[in-house]
Amino acid sequence: MSQISSKLREDRVSSLGTWTLPRPAIKRETGTIGAQGRAYLRRLYGTDLLVIALVSALPAIAQAQNSQISRLLPGSTHYYALAGLLLTIAWMTSLQSFKAHRLGSVAVGMQEYKIMVYSGLMLSGFVGVLIVLTGQESLKIFLVYSLPLGLSALLASRWTWRQWLSWRSRSGYALSNVLIYGQPTDVPSAVRQISKKSGPAYRVVGALMDGAADPEAERDIRKADPTLPLGYDTGAIEQEIQRLHADSVIVAGPLPGGNEALQQLGWRLEGTGTRLIVASSIIGVASRRVRTSPVDGMPLLHVELAKFNGVRYFCKRAFDIVFSLLALLALSPVFLVIALLIRRDGPGKIFFLQERAGQDGRPFKMFKFRTMVQNAEAQLATLQKLNEGAGPLFKLKDDPRVTRCGSWLRKHSLDELPQFLNVLRGDMSVVGPRPALFAEVETYDGHARRRLLLKPGVTGLWQVSGRSNLEWKESVRLDLYYAENWTVLSDLRLIWRTFQVMVKPDGAY
Repeated sequence: MSQISSKLREDRVSSLGTWTLPRPAIKRETGTIGAQGRAYLRRLYGTDLLVIALVSALPAIAQAQNSQISRLLPGSTHYYALAGLLLTIAWMTSLQSFKAHRLGSVAVGMQEYKIMVYSGLMLSGFVGVLIVLTGQESLKIFLVYSLPLGLSALLASRWTWRQWLSWRSRSGYALSNVLIYGQPTDVPSAVRQISKKSGPAYRVVGALMDGAADPEAERDIRKADPTLPLGYDTGAIEQEIQRLHADSVIVAGPLPGGNEALQQLGWRLEGTGTRLIVASSIIGVASRRVRTSPVDGMPLLHVELAKFNGVRYFCKRAFDIVFSLLALLALSPVFLVIALLIRRDGPGKIFFLQERAGQDGRPFKMFKFRTMVQNAEAQLATLQKLNEGAGPLFKLKDDPRVTRCGSWLRKHSLDELPQFLNVLRGDMSVVGPRPALFAEVETYDGHARRRLLLKPGVTGLWQVSGRSNLEWKESVRLDLYYAENWTVLSDLRLIWRTFQVMVKPDGAY
């Protein structure tokens, strides 16, 4: 029997000949950015461990110091030291389970902060259940003091590291060097988005397009980054990775060969030590509306449909009323000063009322401080040929109709403060899409009209992302993204960013 088995093994080996399955090379570093990314993750890990260890040790320290707090702690110093050690291990394990120390979860977006909050809440729930099941009332000190203090400190430390990264990024520092690969129709938008929005998380070092030369795609890429190396795939992506010192490849959009081509690309990258990142073909959808579920090795993306009514919108209206009332009360002295400056600058009304398209295209009169001469509308026709605005928008950096005071008001967006009156009346929201003129609405195609599904806002993504410097297509994209993906937290972030833009104006004229 053993001779037969041996014979079968010999026949199998001889039939394979000398062919062997190629093994991927040992993962190696292809550039300095990968090393910077790993170093940054080590810093995060060390900082998290230090913060958690300190807050977990507080009860033991208080007990050892015989302070007034120690009188409230029934256990011994050794007991709290051991409990603190176990809490530290559990907390770090919780962070690891949420992938808090991985590239892709840090340095960009709100995901990093959400991970810290979710991890802390999960651990708090675990400690609470443990207290109920074991009756260890002495553990409440961790639930009441250590966990809230630790979570606050973790959020503060992550924010501080973000500021450090932002400062270092000015000298070219980034966590990952990325090569963007895909078809000419998809690569330009990926280059534009990642270059502008990823901050120090990703630095685009090259673009490789799969297909024939496309001058239009090249022009679009040059607008985003005039010095970016461009190329067309000739089957040598590995050499491009080596030449550009890339440690990640971002696939923008579908490849001509479909899923099989993507799988083969992953196999080819195994020998380069390069990460493969696939940009989803779903655009304009926030991550909170997307979840994945595997079915026999095939990941399915579940996309929550956008909603334009319900409890969230009731809360948004309540917030609008409270915020606009407080804003009008707080800004009343500012209104008085601005009104005096406008009156001193020349004849004319203090306020300028203009008809705009509101929710569902309903007309309303929008309040603004007057920033132009009295007959500004009559002069518009003669200035149309000088228009510098994008799409149907009329914008002119050196508009002769703008008054001396008006120029300053526009620069710092102070002319828009009276719009809080529109918010109080229900015509507008504090945060929302840009209020559109009916001349613009007439040029909208099908999807652009979705901007009108929400009330226009005093501020919004358009206002804090470059305003008049944006192309028309980008302005529409930002408004659509907000309309479909807004949250209370995103509104608060946009309000804060608005204050920053008012101090350091960008694209306001």
